[in-house]
Amino acid sequence: MRKETDGLGERLLPEDALYGIHSLRARENFPITLRRMDGEFIQNIARIKKAAALVNGGSGDLTNAQTLAIVEACDEVIRGEHLDAFLVDMMQGGAGTSANMNANEVIANLAILRLGGKCGEYALIHPIDHVNMYQSTNDVIPSAGRLTVYQKCMRLLGALTTLEQALREKAEVFDGILKVGRTQLQDAVPMRVGQTFGAYAAMVRRSIGQIRKDLETMQHINLGATAIGTGINASRYYFDHIVAAAALESGIELYRSEDLFDGTQNADDFATVSSAVKVCAIKLSKMASDLRLLSSGPNSGFCELHLPARQSGSSIMPGKVNPVLPEALNQAAFLAVGHDLTVTQAVEAGQLELNAFLPVVFFQLFEEIDVLTNAIHAFIANCLTGITVNTNKCEKDVEMCYSIVTALNPAIGYDKSTEIVKTAQRTGRTILETARELSGLPDDRLQELMDPSRLTLPTA
Repeated sequence: MRKETDGLGERLLPEDALYGIHSLRARENFPITLRRMDGEFIQNIARIKKAAALVNGGSGDLTNAQTLAIVEACDEVIRGEHLDAFLVDMMQGGAGTSANMNANEVIANLAILRLGGKCGEYALIHPIDHVNMYQSTNDVIPSAGRLTVYQKCMRLLGALTTLEQALREKAEVFDGILKVGRTQLQDAVPMRVGQTFGAYAAMVRRSIGQIRKDLETMQHINLGATAIGTGINASRYYFDHIVAAAALESGIELYRSEDLFDGTQNADDFATVSSAVKVCAIKLSKMASDLRLLSSGPNSGFCELHLPARQSGSSIMPGKVNPVLPEALNQAAFLAVGHDLTVTQAVEAGQLELNAFLPVVFFQLFEEIDVLTNAIHAFIANCLTGITVNTNKCEKDVEMCYSIVTALNPAIGYDKSTEIVKTAQRTGRTILETARELSGLPDDRLQELMDPSRLTLPTA
């Protein structure tokens, strides 16, 4: 065992533990979610630590040996190694200080080992004096969070782009198939099945644009602000170079916050992105609910669409198959809505020069984005690509649809058209048969006006 000391006293740690006393105390203090920090988030903290080491080595504030050791230690973490040494729960008090110190200690001890020392020999590489040089939790953690949200949202945008393309392909394949449109779940006028899927694609495209626009806020980081925005204790060289170095390490185009006090104390940009993701989620949930409804039955429901059968739907009813993929997409959306509310509350709760609640913002926002991304991929692969249309049912519905009489309004008036509908309902005949008897229009004109294909066009 080895002994480490902080302002609260001494603690014993395993001899070869990469973490230190601050990480140990945090693990004991915050057994809350029992889930460790997001791996990408840890990697982005390491990217910032690496950028800082390179800048401080370039200015001569770290020796060449210290710089190389810290950089190589960071590279190991960035590669996904040593994640078991990051003990801290995602939910933690202190605005992320525990996360920052966990990274400082792990990177310091890895660097020490590279220099031939033993874990805990902080005279060689100190977690704060060297790894955390010219930094603060209050600029490192928000910046790492923004990098992580950016990366996760880029994957979400990729999933949404794939979804839009798949929907457009379905729209093209189904474009020649007529169906009954519905408003308030009641029969409306004819449309094409392709138009249904085209509308979904347009909806997804709109969310892609909104998320992409709002995601630009994540490219503005407050590195160099240190504690509250004054840049206290940071060298001029570090201040001038750290953002560019972080951009190089992350591969993301980054800019310094226009006002470092604003960038440190306010987290509304996270709420903005979360809201865009939530709005996207509720759109997708509406689409999923539509598909569940349109495939309902199959014998006693709408049954216009056939969803691919993915698994048995009941432990008691043989042969039952449920719309499990749309249901999963619904649930991902429900989660996004709840997580967005948490983000909103946490962003509002920041006080004066710092928001202390970024840990829960990150916990919820990271999961919100990841879950929705995964649900979209599963929905595309296991449901959307296999959807087919029940053309017989759609044709029969169009034939019996009373609302098609709407096309006669300009020619015979609303009241006469209403009479035709009521007569058809009373007699059980089709609208076309009844209109031939009551409209007073010649048959060729009647056929032209009530051609369902013509009625699906805006210029009809």
